[in-house]
Amino acid sequence: MSHATNSQFGRTVLRPLAKATECTTLEWANTFTRELPGDAALEEAPYAVLEKQESDELTVDVPEVLLRASREVRGLWSWAVSEQHENPQLISVSPSGAQLIGLSASAFWQNADIAAMAWSGSTRLAGSNMWAHNYGGHQFGIWAGQLGDGRAMSLGETVHNNIRWEVQLKGAGPTPYVRMADGYAVRRSSIREYLAAEHMHALNVPTARSLSLVFTDRVVVREERELGAVVARIAPSWVRFGSFELPASRADHATTQKLADYVIRYHYPDITHNPYIQLLERAVTNTARMVARWQCVGFCHGVMNTDNMSILGLTIDYGPFAFLDAYDPDFVCNHSDYSGRYAFNEQPRVALWNLTRLAAPLAALINRSTDSSESETVNVITDALNAFGPQFNAEYARVMCRKFGLFGEARDDDVDAVVQPFLDLLAEAGTDYTYAMRTLCSVPEALSSNTVDAVVDGLALRSQNIACDVTAWKRRMSEYFTTVYGP
Repeated sequence: MSHATNSQFGRTVLRPLAKATECTTLEWANTFTRELPGDAALEEAPYAVLEKQESDELTVDVPEVLLRASREVRGLWSWAVSEQHENPQLISVSPSGAQLIGLSASAFWQNADIAAMAWSGSTRLAGSNMWAHNYGGHQFGIWAGQLGDGRAMSLGETVHNNIRWEVQLKGAGPTPYVRMADGYAVRRSSIREYLAAEHMHALNVPTARSLSLVFTDRVVVREERELGAVVARIAPSWVRFGSFELPASRADHATTQKLADYVIRYHYPDITHNPYIQLLERAVTNTARMVARWQCVGFCHGVMNTDNMSILGLTIDYGPFAFLDAYDPDFVCNHSDYSGRYAFNEQPRVALWNLTRLAAPLAALINRSTDSSESETVNVITDALNAFGPQFNAEYARVMCRKFGLFGEARDDDVDAVVQPFLDLLAEAGTDYTYAMRTLCSVPEALSSNTVDAVVDGLALRSQNIACDVTAWKRRMSEYFTTVYGP
């Protein structure tokens, strides 16, 4: 739907109010836009402007260019307005995702047409004032400046069972951070993100969650013409490492501090002293645990830029991700990653590199809040970052040892003695990683040569490296099972 005529006169068409149903009614607690500095070019929410008008029109005196055209913004967020989408169709609702914010999947399906309109952004949920996050980031190791949510809009924050959730629509239209893109999403990538987030949650990996998937008949041009979709997704916060990097890059330490204080106040309220070093320590701990679990389930993120790293240690921004098929530590899932920077086995190293980028904007806050010398600040930051390796190793060992049937406290040598030899054999033969992990569940307590042969034969059938000496490999895999699981 084009708004060119209205934009010529500095006006914007807003979305009509969604019909009130059980799937469109939420209580909003919008602390982010109330407490943090936003876009000075548009201080009042467009729907607040609408409410002041003595008219039933949905057109407001807000230049559309401020809402949909790419521009530099000094604040942490900008108001946004979703687009009207042609023929929205409700495709899927996550029952557990809906429950997190006090809704039910059945309510969506009982009002499917209304839900499709509301959760595609074609109508407006009562009380919501959409905004887009502004952040920067290092992309493939290079500072990229301002980035921001170009096609994601936050409807608002809602609190359910004392847990805060920020609700977003991805693919609902352009924002001031759209850059050279169009603000829309296609069905192909939307299905992937919707399913992956819920799958990762089921695997006990920290992640943002999916709420709903809506298809539209909007034609979106990528490599070819595709049809559009909108994913509703939720997370306690969508603040990223890059949210801190951007104001710090502009020497706006006051805004950096306000953001840090906000994250601590609402997400780490138990932090009471040395808040900024503790914020970094929490980010280190949560990121280490998240990436360790990635490695355990064979997840390759593909684009670990600092703008895609959650301050809460959640898996966010499912783009060119993949799960390992044939086990290959050097696997690269992103076809644009020519150097292999984000290869599967590089993910822990990159996570620490990203945390070091986060530490930079927090350093000034740590220095001022503790009245420390520069060398003392460097020391406490170094200590915090040095904790990443041990925490990653401990979580990786804990989860992997459980996969291998070692349910006691993981010992330092368990990974080297039990886990790594098995992975080395998988890598040599190119064995299907997920199948191999599931095979461990079928290894009986009482091993015999027949059961070992059956297990090893199954693994060999799901191996792809034709250059591997299968006979020798099967012999060594049999020896592994006999040594590790034998009497």
